[in-house]
Amino acid sequence: MSHTTGNGVVWVTGASSGIGLSLTKRYLDEGWRVFASARSQGGLSDLLATYDTLTFIPFDITDESQVGLVRETLSLHTPYLDCAVLNAGTCEYLDMTDTDPDWKMMDRVMSVNFFGLVNSVDVCLPLLKKSARPHLVGVSSQAIQAAFPQAEAYGASKAAVRYFLSALRMDLKQFGIDVTCLLPGFVDTPLTQKNTFSMPFLMSADDAANRMYSALASRPFEYAFPKRLSAMLWAGRHFPTLWLSLLAPKKNSQQ
Repeated sequence: MSHTTGNGVVWVTGASSGIGLSLTKRYLDEGWRVFASARSQGGLSDLLATYDTLTFIPFDITDESQVGLVRETLSLHTPYLDCAVLNAGTCEYLDMTDTDPDWKMMDRVMSVNFFGLVNSVDVCLPLLKKSARPHLVGVSSQAIQAAFPQAEAYGASKAAVRYFLSALRMDLKQFGIDVTCLLPGFVDTPLTQKNTFSMPFLMSADDAANRMYSALASRPFEYAFPKRLSAMLWAGRHFPTLWLSLLAPKKNSQQ
């Protein structure tokens, strides 16, 4: 059940917009049986009306009490999953110029990006174990490759995702489950459209989804893209003093 021939069974989270929606469409176009989850249908409505191989299963990934029900619902539709793409995520930025920074943001972002992904693994693992060649995919971010201003919550949550998937790769090998961590760069989605800063090498959600889909065929441990951004962040990581001088907010004389 490879990506090239299609006809596998895949579950995509965060499927109602952005990368998740584009990935869902790509899998459908390749002949996969797709189960799509998000809190609401959002942009999936047209696809649901067009493809009888698509099923929407609502899931608020931050709500642990839904895990059993979502797994049960998936199980009613399919005895196994060949692939799970855990893509749902959110982003907020910490403003340290605020006299009372919103530290609760750490909880909110971590509950979606990290614990939401953990809950999603809890849902799909039993079904992946029943596949002949299962593949677990999680979405981290290129943001973890070097420090960015105001990204304390987002970067920490996505770094947690990467390590969690790396450790899972070790523990799931005994079950024949391949684990891939995707690290996309800046992608034009409803989430990034709120950003007020420059986003180098910005790509469309369809472009990102196509790159992900193609890369997943070889089941890499990790796939970071675009490469130009990876190179820039490599420099930032290896020349941290220069990176700090370039990106850190300038000192305000009135502070």
